[in-house]
This record gives sequence, C-alpha cells and structure tokens, in this order.
Amino acid sequence: MKNKLIPGAVIVIIIALVVLGSFCYQRVDAGHEGIKVNLYGSNKGVDNVSLVTGAVIFNPITTAIYEYPTFVQTIDYPSFSINAKDGSSFTVDPTISLKIMDGKAPEVFKKYRKEDIMEVIRTTLYNYVRNAFRIKLNAYTTDELVSKREEFENNIENELRKELAKENFQLEQMTSGLQYPKTLIDAINAKNKAVQDAMKIENEVKSVEADAKKNIAQAEGEAKALDIRGTAEANYNKKIAASLSTIIVQQDMIKKWDGKLPVYGAVPTLFKNVTK
Repeated sequence: MKNKLIPGAVIVIIIALVVLGSFCYQRVDAGHEGIKVNLYGSNKGVDNVSLVTGAVIFNPITTAIYEYPTFVQTIDYPSFSINAKDGSSFTVDPTISLKIMDGKAPEVFKKYRKEDIMEVIRTTLYNYVRNAFRIKLNAYTTDELVSKREEFENNIENELRKELAKENFQLEQMTSGLQYPKTLIDAINAKNKAVQDAMKIENEVKSVEADAKKNIAQAEGEAKALDIRGTAEANYNKKIAASLSTIIVQQDMIKKWDGKLPVYGAVPTLFKNVTK
C-alpha cells in the first residue's frame, strides 16, 4: 500500500514543479509602470490595472508584462513649415518635454498596442504637435507673430497640453523654435540698420553742435578777455597821459620863465607836487 502511494506523490510533486516552473518573475523598474497583458482566453487584452514598481510573478505562456517609462522625456521633433494668416511661411523646430500621466500606461497601451512607447511619441504625438501649431499659427498675421510672439507661444502650449492630455500624456515644457521668413528677417535687419544710421547721424550732428557751442563760448571768452584788457590799458594810458600833460605844462613854463621872482608879497608856488 505504501509503495503504491509513492509514485502518486512523485507525480504530484512533478506536476507542481512544472506548474511553478512555468511562472516567471519580473521586477518593474523605478520610474516605470508595468502593464499586464493576457495573451489568451476570454480576457485577452490589457488588464484594467496598472502594475506599480516592484516584483511581478506571471505565467509567460498566457501573460506578458510590458514596461512604460513614467519619467519626463524630452523630444526634439523634426522642423516643419506652416503658413501664417497672411500666407507667410514660418519654420517651426519644436522641442517637447512630456511624460505618461501617472496610472495611464495601460490606457496608452490599449489604444496603440506598442511595446515601445517612444514609437508612439515620435510618430503619433508628432502629428498632434504639427496640428496644434497649424491651428494656432494660422490665426496670426506675420506682424502679429512678431509683436505678439509671447502670446502665440502661450496659446500653442495651452492647445498642445489639451490635445496631449486626451492621449494620456502630460506636457511639461515646450519650445516652439519658431523661425521667421528670410524676407522678414532681411526687412527687420534693414529697418534696424536705418535706425542705427539715423541715430549715428543724430549723434554726429549733436557732436558738431556741441563743438560749435564750445568754440563760440571760447571765442566769446577770449573777446571778453580782450575787452577787459583793452579797457584796462586805455584807463592806464589815460592816467599816464594826464600825468604827462601836467609835467609838459610845467616844463613849458620853465622854458619861458626868465628866472625872476616877484619882489613883493608871498612867493608863489610855481609847481605842484606831481609825484603824489
């Protein structure tokens, strides 16, 4: 009786080992969400759960586990051209930072059935980016895109955030890389050059005027100095002339005097002291 039970136990053990051996162990990396997919049966498809980071045990024959990254990724999309409202052609070279919304990895997989999420980001989402830029840029004229650049950037970012959210992606940051048409750049450069030339000429005129005022002021100063010096010299000469006139008169009297003094009365003072 005992010998008959041993083969049965062995068979059970073997079956258990086979069953256990058919299961696999997989660890979902940090910064990722695991997606459990049923390969066979009535529940074939994606389980309505999102597997958190950690260990997962599954049967690889009937089940597959995929991992989608949930950290922020930056994508530099190829540039493309779009026309403004007035027909001018602008080039857009967008760079987008985005991530899958937390807990939405199964929803993304259900819709696109891609093992590599980057394939979705680089192809399908690129179309959303192009479409968002087309819608918003077509609402602006060339002049408006120059004068309202910040407004346009904000509008396109809001539009793209809304569209990506529908696909369970979260927009973190966007750079449009908007490039103006060459004709517009040439016109802006010509205008800037004209303004710079005008400012240069204006500065030169101001410099000439300043030099002229400086020369006039210098000439006026010199003229005043000469006038003051001339007046001083004239007054000096006048005083000298007055002094010389008195001496000349006295000399003339001496020449005509016969040397005789009055014989009566007080002796007159013939000359005043001219040295004072």
